[in-house]
Amino acid sequence: MGPGFFLDNHDTIGEDVRAMTWSSLLESSLPKFIQIFTVLAIFFSFYAIAFAAGARIKGKKQNGWALALFLVPGISLAMIGLGIPAFQTFIESFKNADSSQWVGFSNYVKVVKDPDLRLAFYNTMSWVIIGPAVVTALGLALATMLNKMKREALAKSLIFMPMAISFVGGSLIWKLMYQYQEPDANQTGLVGQIMKSLGIPLQHLLLWSPWNNLFLIAVYVWSSTGFAMVILSAAIKNIPQDIEEAAALDGASGIRLFRTVTVPMVKTTIIVVLTTSMVGTLKLFDVVRTMTGGNFKTDVLSNRMFDEHFVYFNNGRGSTLAMFIFLGVLPIIIYNIRSLRAERHH
Repeated sequence: MGPGFFLDNHDTIGEDVRAMTWSSLLESSLPKFIQIFTVLAIFFSFYAIAFAAGARIKGKKQNGWALALFLVPGISLAMIGLGIPAFQTFIESFKNADSSQWVGFSNYVKVVKDPDLRLAFYNTMSWVIIGPAVVTALGLALATMLNKMKREALAKSLIFMPMAISFVGGSLIWKLMYQYQEPDANQTGLVGQIMKSLGIPLQHLLLWSPWNNLFLIAVYVWSSTGFAMVILSAAIKNIPQDIEEAAALDGASGIRLFRTVTVPMVKTTIIVVLTTSMVGTLKLFDVVRTMTGGNFKTDVLSNRMFDEHFVYFNNGRGSTLAMFIFLGVLPIIIYNIRSLRAERHH
């Protein structure tokens, strides 16, 4: 048998493997595509029937029908996509690792007593307190400073640009910037090179506990400040010009004008940006997972929840951590709604 036999045989095997791969991929994906198209067909069929029926209804009943037309699909999808999974998670939190037995509040007790989980809770609270406060303050300062400058669109575009990068992509960029080399070697990380040039003792920033949590929060601040700036800038531009002119006639300018006019007029927007950022940090997973994997005392609840579910396969404890995150988000949402209602009544 010559070498040609082995080459031909190798090509035949490769073709068979590719055929099997495409065949198995098609077999596994086809049911999912059928489910997707079935759901879309049901959704659009519902609206087609509803619009056809609504066109025949006249008078006062038409308003009620229109209200139901838009509310029922939204509420139904929210219940299917959020309500039912949330209820299942709540039930799973009272079961053991493989969800085969009821264990009562045992998972909650273990979460509270576990020192590693308490550390994850403290780190999460530091994210919730520091990250949104810095993002909102920087966003408000930048929005105020850029409000009346020439070519503000260019500056705002550059500041907003990190928002277009995913947290995973941003984390990889900053991980390279934090890269550590021995003091005698050339520093490949930008931060390390700056520290070396300024004569600051070099540190492996991602291992330097507890300050490494602040370096992770810096990635979130870098990525989210542009969002806060754009939202607050739109609110500042909606402040009536006559109010600012009246304040200027009374002698208000600079910081005083900012404190007595700008901040009170955009208070509602500040609350929205702050609470939105707080909810985002509670659920933040990408930065910690990409940069440290939750090691070196940087773990947070969302990352630990992922580990419990998909690394340790402990559904009960993972669901319990999910409930803790939900309980953290709930009061923020309630406060946000109450603040908006109070502002509307005012």
